[in-house]
Amino acid sequence: MRRTVLLAALTTALPAAALAGPASDAVKFFYVPAVRFEADAQYRDRFTEPVTKLFDLNDQATKKNPDQVACIDFDPGLDAQDFDQKTVSKTLKLSETVDGDTAQVVASFSLFSDGDDSKREMNWSLKKVGGKWKVSDIASKTNDWTLSQLECMAGQDPE
Repeated sequence: MRRTVLLAALTTALPAAALAGPASDAVKFFYVPAVRFEADAQYRDRFTEPVTKLFDLNDQATKKNPDQVACIDFDPGLDAQDFDQKTVSKTLKLSETVDGDTAQVVASFSLFSDGDDSKREMNWSLKKVGGKWKVSDIASKTNDWTLSQLECMAGQDPE
C-alpha cells in the first residue's frame, strides 16, 4: 500500500518538476527572494545580445544625464514599476522549453493580490554561453512588447 501511495505521489510530482530546470533558475534569480532590476550593471553578466545593446544605450543615457530617467524606466521582468514582493513570490510559476543551447522560460505571476490587471506573463529567451544560461531577451505576453525592440534614443548621439 505504501509503495502505491509513494508511486502515485511521485507520478503526480514529476510532471511539475519537469517544468523547471537550470534555465528557469536563471530567470527565477530576478524574482525571488527579491525582485532585481535587470538593467542594473551588476547583473550584466547574466545577459547576452541582443538585449545587452539596449542596456548599453541605457547606461550611456544615464551617464550623459544622471538626473534624468534613462530609457528603461520600469522593471522589464515585471512589466511594471509597482509590485508587492510577497505576491510576486507567492504566485510565481515558471515553465521552460529547452532546444539545445536555447531556451524559453515563461514566468507567470501577479503583481498584487487582487485585480486581473496585475497578472503578468513574461517570456524570457535564453542562450547557453560558456555553459551558463544567459538572458538574450524578455517579452511581455501581457502587454505585447519585446525588450530588445524598445528604442533608446537618449543614449545615442544625434546624427
